[in-house]
Amino acid sequence: MECETAGDPISGLKWTHRTTQKIADELRKLGIEVCRNTVGRLLKKMGFSLRLNSKKVSACSSSDRDAQFMKIQRLRKLFLRRRDPVISVDSKKKELVGCFKNAGTAWSRQAVQVNDHDFRSMAEGIAIPYGIYDVGANRGFVCVGMSYETPEFAADCIATWWRAEGRKRYPRAKRLLILADGGGGNGFRCHAWKLGVQEKLCNRYGLNVMVSHYPPGTSKWNPTDHRLFSEISKNWAGKSLDSYATVLKYIRTTTTSTGLRVRAVLMRKQYRKGVKVSDAKMKCVRIRRHQRMPAWNYTIKPAKT
Repeated sequence: MECETAGDPISGLKWTHRTTQKIADELRKLGIEVCRNTVGRLLKKMGFSLRLNSKKVSACSSSDRDAQFMKIQRLRKLFLRRRDPVISVDSKKKELVGCFKNAGTAWSRQAVQVNDHDFRSMAEGIAIPYGIYDVGANRGFVCVGMSYETPEFAADCIATWWRAEGRKRYPRAKRLLILADGGGGNGFRCHAWKLGVQEKLCNRYGLNVMVSHYPPGTSKWNPTDHRLFSEISKNWAGKSLDSYATVLKYIRTTTTSTGLRVRAVLMRKQYRKGVKVSDAKMKCVRIRRHQRMPAWNYTIKPAKT
């Protein structure tokens, strides 16, 4: 057991990689006759337990992490107090569209028959949900892409939300706060993301867009994840996403007891990966970086006319 044991040195909780049957077999070799059920009971008395891996080790920690969370909290309160829009944005994992298994369970008289393998070649396509969660209004807006999650796609999704809902809900707004992850299509290092915000939001609608990124490794604190996508995952748990219409249906019918309502649109445009932004184009981006954590906090303004 010595080489097969792991555990928590603080709490004293232990676990072993061996099954109770294998432990019983080893004990028999030592002349101790015991069944696997008895081994299980003895292990529990000794503090052993069956455990899953626990994601608690942070691989990307920063000295500015706590300060950034405090800054995001202050900005949210400031914008909401002034009745300016605050949105949290993020993309959900890609979903294969077709007769495939979906994690979770659902009430049904019979199990739904799905493909025994999840091959991309057997799918109608892929669905890339990009979520925009309006923090003040408790409203979700999901753009479902069909190609790739790119900076252009992320900027188009936010612009689509502004045209469809944002400017109607906030007709006098001149400022917009975007809370985003540090990577992906809306990553803080991505020039194409900043250019897309400049052209599709600032210049087109005259908005001053302030962007605050969550520190690396903290995307689960983004409201889009735990207030929007988590509810969508519950709504379609155990349901086969056999068509784009089905994907949109389950997103649109997602609700909560606290009043969440969600709207969804299909983005049919095909986006290309690896599009580079020239230095000349980046000079057109009117960006002002904040004094504290400038890489994670900046404001993009409309171009001068």
